[in-house]
Amino acid sequence: MSHLCLVTDIKDGQAKAFPHPSPSEDRDLIIVRRGLNVYGYVNRCPHAGTNLNWQEDEFMTDDEQYLMCFTHGALFEPDTGRCVAGPCAGAHLSEVNLEVENGKVFYGE
Repeated sequence: MSHLCLVTDIKDGQAKAFPHPSPSEDRDLIIVRRGLNVYGYVNRCPHAGTNLNWQEDEFMTDDEQYLMCFTHGALFEPDTGRCVAGPCAGAHLSEVNLEVENGKVFYGE
């Protein structure tokens, strides 16, 4: 397992990008925090293949309810990665396995 961050490194209700620990991956990981829970996805929109964020660590809608692709405005549920609005409705972000131990977030191989 690769250590990525502390849960508290991410503001509750927000998301941050972290380098993918696998050398063969060229995309960052997105880690979303909801209380003590974290959810991880590959930073790639299933519609256009672009990064979701338009600026560093800008992933969430203003009300912190959804991850948003800033290319075409697709909205994704933070806890499932399912697209609920936009050109890829019904598609999902690519989920990554995260594990939390003692407040530390690890990438599960």
